[in-house]
Amino acid sequence: MKTFCIEKILKVVHWNNKLFSFYTTKNKNLRFNNGQFLLIGLNINKYYYLIIRAYSIVNPTYSKFFEFFSITIEKGTFTSLLKKIQSGDYILISKKSNGTLILDNIQNGKFLYFIATGTGLAPFISLIQDPSLYKRFNKIILIHGVSYINELSYKHFINKKNIYNEYINNKIKKHLIYYPTITRENYINKGRITELIIQGKLFKDLNLPYINFHYDKLMLCGNKNMLKEISEYLKKLGFKNSIINNPKDFVMEYSFIIQQNLKYKNE
Repeated sequence: MKTFCIEKILKVVHWNNKLFSFYTTKNKNLRFNNGQFLLIGLNINKYYYLIIRAYSIVNPTYSKFFEFFSITIEKGTFTSLLKKIQSGDYILISKKSNGTLILDNIQNGKFLYFIATGTGLAPFISLIQDPSLYKRFNKIILIHGVSYINELSYKHFINKKNIYNEYINNKIKKHLIYYPTITRENYINKGRITELIIQGKLFKDLNLPYINFHYDKLMLCGNKNMLKEISEYLKKLGFKNSIINNPKDFVMEYSFIIQQNLKYKNE
């Protein structure tokens, strides 16, 4: 397909029996913004079909490789094949990036909240490695909700400050706050993100004021129930949802819901 290029698998990291990250070669001509996603295709030879899914890019724009974060869905046609990939294998990656979770789609503010569940963390790992982010906000609060502790796949990457490199000065470490929360095991932070926000516990834990649309901005990615609950609550508080070319107070990624069931014939 003309809209895809062939990339080689460089490495696969299995975090547990469901979650894994994979790294690929990167088309030097492909341009993207931190927070965007690409389409990944697998050729199903038996049925002569190319199955495609949207995957957020984990790495920042200046990386020399692509990194993606995936979960294996039980009886899922795509992920049941994807989880078997190994170094040296090949996959298809779209030549054009898409996505709403880019900094151009959010207004400036004092605090920026990244709210993620599960693999919805991926675009925010890319964004926290963007130097321009720290020039626009005083604090960046990365909130990640999962069911079990072993699903906090990028915890050590964030806590060890591996994001600091030649592009990100370690002086900005005081600007980034990481708040992981668990729902099905005992942990220092426990509970659903929606409830932690509405009840105010999250802000009490972080010693931050309750969210206010005058100075707080939010970006959301994860399961559709979380997106629905938090977006509806934000609107009640006076927050306005961003649309393309009209940045407001919060923005969400919708495209995964729309595209996850697309299937294209291989030509």
